[in-house]
Amino acid sequence: MKLSGVKYLVDQGVENVWKNKMMAFATFCVLLISLLLVGASVIFYFNINSMIGGISDKNEIAVFINDKADKARITEIGQDLAKIKGVSEVTFESKEDAFNKMLVQMPEYEKIFESLGNDNPLVDGYRVKVSNIDEVPQIISEIRGLNDIYYVKASQEFVNVLKELRRVVTMVACAIIAALAVVSMIMISNTTKASIFTRREEIQIMKYVGATNSFIRTPFFVEGMVTGFFSGIGAFIITWAAYNSLFELLTKQVNVMNVIGLGNIIQFSSIRVYVLLSYIIAGSFIGALGSVIFTRKHINV
Repeated sequence: MKLSGVKYLVDQGVENVWKNKMMAFATFCVLLISLLLVGASVIFYFNINSMIGGISDKNEIAVFINDKADKARITEIGQDLAKIKGVSEVTFESKEDAFNKMLVQMPEYEKIFESLGNDNPLVDGYRVKVSNIDEVPQIISEIRGLNDIYYVKASQEFVNVLKELRRVVTMVACAIIAALAVVSMIMISNTTKASIFTRREEIQIMKYVGATNSFIRTPFFVEGMVTGFFSGIGAFIITWAAYNSLFELLTKQVNVMNVIGLGNIIQFSSIRVYVLLSYIIAGSFIGALGSVIFTRKHINV
């Protein structure tokens, strides 16, 4: 096909958007809602993963050192802990600091603590933070393999809860995205079928004068792509406004967020370009592909 012919078909596709405003608007709405639902599900999934990562980073392994270890050995143990793969932070806690914390946290036992006098029954230790909760068992095993380690304590139940939560969120998010994708294609199919039905006389005339099926489908392809492009733009604007409003609302609860790990909510500015490109590409692709597939199916009118 000559370049002039391609330009004609493209112009026809763009012109059809304006000529068939009602059907184009219906397709626009279908794609807009579908993109919003799928986009919201994907963004929610990534935020949940980010928040779980923030919570898991707060998970600590308590490492207690033998009381006979001298200061040089204690320092060496801290260096060894920091070298373990998966460890994100190592914090030393002296037995004096630990004892003072116990005084503050358990004031009802003040008399018992006073009866100890200068005898501190605690030992020096380290608090080890991990970057990946899946690696906690392996890290604990490596820590126990070090010399002069008295005891290692970790909240494995908490780790298991986080891992199970992440697994459930992943399954639910994938199911939602798959279901919305199927629903979107069904809605596009119905919209395309209605669009073809309203233009059945035009298509019959084009066939009578010798137009091929690919020639007839091309304007529908361009029309679907243009409609999908603007649907992507609209979905991006709505997502941007809604996300920023929700983020601003959540950031007002600073203390709560820090406690439960919501400080790891992704800022929209850091993903803005990716969201825009994803919406535009997905909208244009689905609109064009849906039009071609379902035009092929219903073109024999």
